[in-house]
Amino acid sequence: MVDLILSQWQRERPDVDAWPMGIIGRIGRLSRVLDRELKEFFGAHGLERWEFDVLATLRRAGSPYELTAGSLNRAAMVTSGAITNRIDRLAAKGLVERWPDEEDRRSIRVRLTAQGLAKIDELVGPHVENEARLLAGLSPKERDQLAGLLRGLLESLGDTAQE
Repeated sequence: MVDLILSQWQRERPDVDAWPMGIIGRIGRLSRVLDRELKEFFGAHGLERWEFDVLATLRRAGSPYELTAGSLNRAAMVTSGAITNRIDRLAAKGLVERWPDEEDRRSIRVRLTAQGLAKIDELVGPHVENEARLLAGLSPKERDQLAGLLRGLLESLGDTAQE
């Protein structure tokens, strides 16, 4: 489809070098395909993608698998209202618990429950296998090249959060 769009622009406006549309268009299409695949995967496991992201962020924090709501907010790159809603929904499912921070009473700490820890530990392996399946069309060398190119592009646009 992207090639068709590029050829149409070449025909209609040969004075415009539309090469950026080829890259941006493919990245956009790839994003939609990956989002659809991941939504389907997580849905089959009773989760939304954002739920997995919050659980995984807490799990990666190490024992006792807890962070402040503010730290979760920064990791998720959403508004404080959105992270509060997410924590509420995960708490209602019994996957996280919250309580006031003993060092800063204005802060809330969020911790994985035993059920939440079991859920993320059960799911992280199959999730990585699913992502590997999605990238199976690339050789190991191509994966490394793509990762480097994407990192460089993100950094050139001011996004250094992937570090």
